[in-house]
Amino acid sequence: MSSRILCLFLALVFWGPVHGGPLTNPHPSITDQQLFWGADQYDFSVVLPASGLECFWHFAHRGERFYLSFMVQWVTGVGHDRHLSVTVNAPSSLLVSTVDDATGQINFEAEETGFYQMCFSNFHNHFGTMQVSLSFGVYYDGYQDPATSKDEQKKKKEEVSKDLNNTLNIIEDATHKVENYVFHMFRYYNFGRMRRSADYFLLQSNSQYVTWWSTALSLLIVTSGYLQLFFLKRLFVSKTGTEDERPRC
Repeated sequence: MSSRILCLFLALVFWGPVHGGPLTNPHPSITDQQLFWGADQYDFSVVLPASGLECFWHFAHRGERFYLSFMVQWVTGVGHDRHLSVTVNAPSSLLVSTVDDATGQINFEAEETGFYQMCFSNFHNHFGTMQVSLSFGVYYDGYQDPATSKDEQKKKKEEVSKDLNNTLNIIEDATHKVENYVFHMFRYYNFGRMRRSADYFLLQSNSQYVTWWSTALSLLIVTSGYLQLFFLKRLFVSKTGTEDERPRC
């Protein structure tokens, strides 16, 4: 019995330090920057309160394209303004671009590698809330994995020397071009979807505005007609008096 307890104790002692701790580095052979490579896109809506500020961060490599599209969908409150203040800052906290409008697009080439900050401010409306539709991301046209760059350069030299018109290379290049075109097509499609949603909310707001004003004017016309008829009727009321007095209108 004591030998079993001793064996169990030794197993726990030697097994614990090896497999008991948390996994702090799930990809030891991959750097942090390599984990962020790839074209991506994010589309969502955010509600900004009165004088509110919302910031988001997105990673981009130097030399690649960063884009941002936004559109104000609806605004509520007293004395509301549809203008939205948008700023984009580089990883070094330098101001890259700024827009102050109800809709806009920002597209630039990243000069630094890191997380770019996008801030959306509703400081124009002190008593109004707005909903903003966002679409942002990065796309890479000429990405090459640093770990396999040397091997690919050697293979390319061998392929060029053997056959300049390699069918597989042509198919691969055409596939990358088609993927890039499809990616940009989805970008413009999302911007068009933003515009349709903004037009829908504007149409709904105008419909409610026309309905309320039509109801109010209808009530005003009916009330004014009733009052006119009432006063006209009062003018023709006859009063009976003595024999010497004649009835009058």
